[in-house]
Amino acid sequence: MTSLPDDGQINRVFEELALAAGREILAVRDAGFTVDTKKDHTPVTCADRQSEDLIVAGLRHHFPGIPYVAEEETASRGVCDLPGDVFFLVDALDGTKEFVTGRPDFTVNIAMVRQGVPVVGVVYAPAHNLLFSGRPEHAEEASVSPEFEIMSRRSISVRPAGNRNKIVSSRAHCTPETDAFISRYPDAEIISVGSSLKFCMLARGDADLYPRFSPTMEWDTAAGDAVLRAAGGRTCLVDGDNLVYGKCDLAEQGNFINPSFISEAKPG
Repeated sequence: MTSLPDDGQINRVFEELALAAGREILAVRDAGFTVDTKKDHTPVTCADRQSEDLIVAGLRHHFPGIPYVAEEETASRGVCDLPGDVFFLVDALDGTKEFVTGRPDFTVNIAMVRQGVPVVGVVYAPAHNLLFSGRPEHAEEASVSPEFEIMSRRSISVRPAGNRNKIVSSRAHCTPETDAFISRYPDAEIISVGSSLKFCMLARGDADLYPRFSPTMEWDTAAGDAVLRAAGGRTCLVDGDNLVYGKCDLAEQGNFINPSFISEAKPG
């Protein structure tokens, strides 16, 4: 495997690629687009494909020989690079349903996984002009200009342990299990947000819990999870074990489905 630069340098490359992908996505949005349907009956647009192509080309250029798994490439051709101890996960347009319906909660997501842990991640929300980045013990929120340049940064961290009064949930993927979990906190405020921004809300101290009991893929969660962990939070399974990445079944050409999980600001 090709040696990698330090996490800070990787983070900077991720930011550059995410900003460029966001520019591409907004250009498609402004020009108009058609919506196709994938085999799993989810929507896909040229914005998904073009932004992913841009990110993948950048990763290959900057980090030759490092395997990656990208959503649209996997959907069309299967897993091309099976993950090892270190690999990249790419969801170039998370929240395609939000994008298609004109809502702003869609994101660009790039993450690096090391030994099953998402250690570097960038989440860019181009319609909100916000970028979140994380690497071990260093999480930031950045304001992005209309010219796709970072104008300012601030460090972010999760809320103190013990708070359970704000729960963030998926706008489109609520389940009976989610309702049952939320019912354990009858006084909590429920905040509905699309895409990986749910992780970022926890990371910057705006919420305490994010329960997810409907299917997600590793590329949906890795970047946001990296930001959350960098900000002092964690993502665990319902039994309390940490959510791990790089689950792959060769017979199935890559099984990257996450089990149910709960992201939390800090264990209470």
